[in-house]
Amino acid sequence: MGPAEYVILAVTLFAAAGLQGSIGFGAGLVAAPVVGILEPSLLPAFIICLGALIGLLVTLRERASVDVKGASWALLGRIPGSMIGTWLVVLLPLTALTWAVALSVLAGIAASFIGWRPVPHRRALVTAGALSGIMGTATATGGAPMAIIWQGQEPARVRGTMSAFFLVGSVISVLLLALAGQVSAQMLTTLLWMSPVVVAGFFLSRWINKFMDARRLRYAALGVSILGSLVLIIRLLIS
Repeated sequence: MGPAEYVILAVTLFAAAGLQGSIGFGAGLVAAPVVGILEPSLLPAFIICLGALIGLLVTLRERASVDVKGASWALLGRIPGSMIGTWLVVLLPLTALTWAVALSVLAGIAASFIGWRPVPHRRALVTAGALSGIMGTATATGGAPMAIIWQGQEPARVRGTMSAFFLVGSVISVLLLALAGQVSAQMLTTLLWMSPVVVAGFFLSRWINKFMDARRLRYAALGVSILGSLVLIIRLLIS
């Protein structure tokens, strides 16, 4: 990448960090399409590492509101889901995988808008965690299942719990991708150079959070999930 591409990447990551710091996820949905255009070889490991960094920052900020029990049940599903996602990355065509992810997310969001609100009990959390692991490891966009399962909760609780979940889940996904040979030195170097921009975006989210109540957070989370799925579909149609 040249200087212009690095500037575009920095602006994108600043916005992505601000978004995820406000609603608990979304950095991958914003950054993955841009990274895919600028430097596809960085995907998906770069976006997953980005999510881990933001997740650490938000978890520390919202630590008093984290639902440790709920995050633990979701992580119980995330681990096998991440293993399945790694297997899918290695074996399946990216096109088929992306279509499956995008359409599944849109179906879940459509059900949410017509009144379906799953109760975050153990089985639902494990299932959502597994789906997030598959989607996050395979396409770097694993936030939607967790946004659906935790919709309507108190904003700080949603941000903190989702961030703790994604922090641990992202570390697991990156380690599995590294074992599969999908993590490069170029990716790690780029992440290091972009870290200050990510931290700056995180501080932006502190201002955004002043305007977020539970209703606005729910609509923002579902809206971002829809946008991310549509971006995936558009990329498939024009590629």
